[in-house]
Amino acid sequence: MKRFLLLCSSLVCVSALGLAQQSQKRATKEKPAPPQATQKPAPEAKNPPPKPAEEPTPESKTAVESKAEPEAKEQEAPRGVQPDLKDEPPVVTHHELRVTGKSMRYTATAGRMPIKDEAGKINANMFYVAYTAEGTSASQRPLTFAFNGGPGSASLWLHMGSLGPRRVVMQPEGWMPAAPYRLTDNVETIIDKTDLVMIDAIGTGFSRGRTEKLLKHYLGVKGDIEAFGEFIRLYITRNERWNSPLYILGESYGTTRAAGLAGYLVERGISFSGIILLSTAVDLGTLEAPHGNDLPYVLIMPTYAMIAAFHHKLAPEVAQDPSKLRAEVEQWASGAYATALAKGDAISPQERAAVAEQMSRYTGLDKKLLDQADLRIDVPKFTHNLLLDQKLRVGRLDGRFTGPDPEGVLDTPFYDPSGAQPLPPFASVFNSYVRSELNYKTDMPYYVRGSQDFFEKWDWGNAIEGIPSTAMDLRRAMAINPFLKIEVMEGYYDLATPFYAADYTMDHLSLPANLRKNISVTHYDSGHMVYLRQESRLQFKKDVDDFIQNTIATAP
Repeated sequence: MKRFLLLCSSLVCVSALGLAQQSQKRATKEKPAPPQATQKPAPEAKNPPPKPAEEPTPESKTAVESKAEPEAKEQEAPRGVQPDLKDEPPVVTHHELRVTGKSMRYTATAGRMPIKDEAGKINANMFYVAYTAEGTSASQRPLTFAFNGGPGSASLWLHMGSLGPRRVVMQPEGWMPAAPYRLTDNVETIIDKTDLVMIDAIGTGFSRGRTEKLLKHYLGVKGDIEAFGEFIRLYITRNERWNSPLYILGESYGTTRAAGLAGYLVERGISFSGIILLSTAVDLGTLEAPHGNDLPYVLIMPTYAMIAAFHHKLAPEVAQDPSKLRAEVEQWASGAYATALAKGDAISPQERAAVAEQMSRYTGLDKKLLDQADLRIDVPKFTHNLLLDQKLRVGRLDGRFTGPDPEGVLDTPFYDPSGAQPLPPFASVFNSYVRSELNYKTDMPYYVRGSQDFFEKWDWGNAIEGIPSTAMDLRRAMAINPFLKIEVMEGYYDLATPFYAADYTMDHLSLPANLRKNISVTHYDSGHMVYLRQESRLQFKKDVDDFIQNTIATAP
């Protein structure tokens, strides 16, 4: 089944807050150590590595790829494959930043973690950037593993949009600025509260598989969870972080992965204090609508209403109170609308007309279109038709975005302005940042997205019609570890992972009351990447900080 899912790799971008805050002392860079036969543990602030003796040259091999024969081999290999993988030491730099009015020093570690088979041979390397506070006890400090999803997306979006110490400068609402693009100090970074490890999935970023066959193994629900699980195990082992309070922050398909990881690792002795699910896709059956599954049409209806109201396509009396509108549409969608869809062809003409009338009232779409679509409007139809009279497309990842279709108005492939606009700023800024400020020198391309057919190649497992769910993995983790807390974060204008679908998923985990109270849900007046809007980013920072603080404070 051809899927039309998440793809966080094209998300809206971060807004500009505090553009004058350029007070960061530029990083003092350590020269990367020469490659060793085996990689040393990634350093913590308490035990920094010895400084190297000389600056790397184009001919010398460092923590990144050399420009000798192995690079030529990579060029000959399929995209995402690198035959000559090595276990090499990461590159370490030291920085200073003011957060919440206080100065903090931190260490940035950029490298590639080897994922090995039982014989010790490297099957893949996973690129990561870790930020650890200096002058603190690492074993007691929280540690958060974070990633985007896709599947097929690198994690620069979370990295440079919200979580890391530096971020992309965008317009206040998250719109694309004029080039050249800039970085600014991110005063909303979470590294004042938790150490942070940003991870790129294999086949994205600088992460590579050793062979095409091995790469294929990791392109799937099961293989992807295995790779991230091994990465986490090896990271906390090499850095002596087994006793740290551990967290996962996943976005979009990253929430599918996060829930799966929670269940996978708890059975291997690794428990988490908390999991943050941002733009939730834990049960894809709430998002995908193959023939016979009407649930996604019901759950996306409140998001259609929010976006239509934002663009002034609803009657004033309907749209004037957003909270009332959401509650009203949720009740109607789960009641009369769901009942009408369940009747299928047996629905009476009168009831069909009444449902189309109410749908038009809540979506701003023409009743004739709704009838022609059999009362089932998917995302492409909605984004194409809502502002068709203005010859504009509405964003899928963030319905606040609009833009003309580059291919024309009618009969064109799907186009998402909220996905297309952020790509140049984020890709440009990250490629500069990782090389100039983190001193990670490489000629390898950074794959913001996986290969063009990455998504089609994804192995969805044995789920019915290829639609997986890791909801029961999350439930298993919560059952085994009753102290595990879950924070769900959703944007009101997100058509990729609608907020009402996330609410539905959390309400259907079959949890007893004492575990159900461990789940909290927060909604934002934003899109898929809720933190990209300036006001929402401020709230996102506070919510993440509070979640970490509260889970530590309530631990026995």
